[in-house]
Formats: sequence, structure tokens, C-alpha cells
Amino acid sequence: MTTESQNNQLNQKVTDFSASDERYLRQAIVLSQQARARGNRPFGAVIADARGELVAQAENDTITAHDCTGHAETNALRIACGKLDRAALAGCTLYASGEPCVMCAGAIFWSNIRRVVYGADAVQLRGLRDVAAGQMDLVMSCREVFRASLHPISVIGPVLEDEALAPHRLAFQGKTG
Repeated sequence: MTTESQNNQLNQKVTDFSASDERYLRQAIVLSQQARARGNRPFGAVIADARGELVAQAENDTITAHDCTGHAETNALRIACGKLDRAALAGCTLYASGEPCVMCAGAIFWSNIRRVVYGADAVQLRGLRDVAAGQMDLVMSCREVFRASLHPISVIGPVLEDEALAPHRLAFQGKTG
């Protein structure tokens, strides 16, 4: 596959966003709200297989588990990798309430998942976090990480961005809910 065709696949239009995608992305957003209610950063992730069946779901637990790798995506990937082999994972979609960070994008690549749908854009998330002391991030989009992949990984997002950003706005304003 040429770099140009890979880049075209990496930048799918929101028209590729189905009713099933919407349902699973909203489920990831609910998980992000649950993570926030448990005292964690508000991120959730869901993985569905090629038939649209739920494989795994998880929320961020970096604070309560005292594990810097406990991002929603990596937690969901650990569950999915325990159920499916890499060939089956290639047909899965990972739904993330926020754009996957560099670590999570790397884990998605290694899992062999080939499609990612996310809600909140990393740039907007960084804008909300910048006011909070101690919040760090590598400034690189998941698309940049996936561009280095030898196999195409399609990305759809941001979509449902206002819904996905709501728990973050509450978290960084110090409100509950």
C-alpha cells in the first residue's frame, strides 16, 4: 500500500460513522463519566469485533490503581487480547472517549486493531488540562503514530466531541458529576 493511500485511509470522513459506531462511542463516554466518578481522569474505551459484538470495555484507572499505564484503551486492550488472537483483533474497532495518546496508539498498533473511533480531540483536551498543574502529554496525534505503521489503521474522529468533552470540563473545573 502506498503512503498516499494509507494517509487517505487514516483520515476517513465522519460519513464512515455508523449507528453502531455512535452507540459504542456513547458507551465509551459513559465509561469516562464513571471513571471521573471514581476519582480517575475521565476516559473510557470499548472494543467491538467485526460483527459489531462487544469484546471489551474499560475506564481509566490510573489514579485508583496507581498505574500510569491504566488508560482506558490499554485496559480494554488487555481484556480483548485475552479473548481474541491478533488476526481476529484486526477486524475490531476501538472506541475511545478521547483521542488515544501516544502510549495507547502504540498499544493499538501492537494489538493489530485496524480501526479507531474517538470523541474528544487531543488538542482540545490539552487546552482544558493546561490550567491544571502537573498535567503532561506528548504533543503527537494518534494519526501521527499510526502513520508509522506498516499496516493501515483508520481513524474517525473527533465525533460527538461536545458529549465527550463534558466530563473533562467538569473535572478540570473541579465540579462533581
